[in-house]
Amino acid sequence: VQLQASGGGLVQAGGSLRLSCAASGRTISRYSMAWFRQAPGKEREFVASITWINPYYANSVKGRFTVSRDNDKNTIYLQMSSLKPEDTAVYYCAASTGGKLIRSRDTPDAWGRGTLVTVSS
Repeated sequence: VQLQASGGGLVQAGGSLRLSCAASGRTISRYSMAWFRQAPGKEREFVASITWINPYYANSVKGRFTVSRDNDKNTIYLQMSSLKPEDTAVYYCAASTGGKLIRSRDTPDAWGRGTLVTVSS
C-alpha cells in the first residue's frame, strides 16, 4: 500500500487544518491507520490512530485533534484545531496492514511521505 499525506501548511496559533492521507494499491478498510509527527531535532511521535471504529490520541492532542477514516475513499483524515506552535512538525500517516492497534512508531509496516505543518505564534 502507498500512502500520501497532504493538507499541511502555515497557520496561526489557534487556527485549524485538516490533513488527508490517501491510500493506493490496497484497500485500507481492514488496516489500522495512524498519524505521527516529527519536529526538528526530535524523535517521531505518535499523534492519533484509528482501528475499524475506535480512535486513540496522544495526551498532547486529545480534545484538539480528531482522526477519522472514509473507507469508501480509502482515505484517513486528521482534523486539527486550536493549533499551538508546539504542533509544528512534519506529519506522517502510517498503517498496520495486520490491523494491530497503533500507539508506537514500531507498530506500522507502511509509511507515507510527510506533510509539513507550521504553526506561527
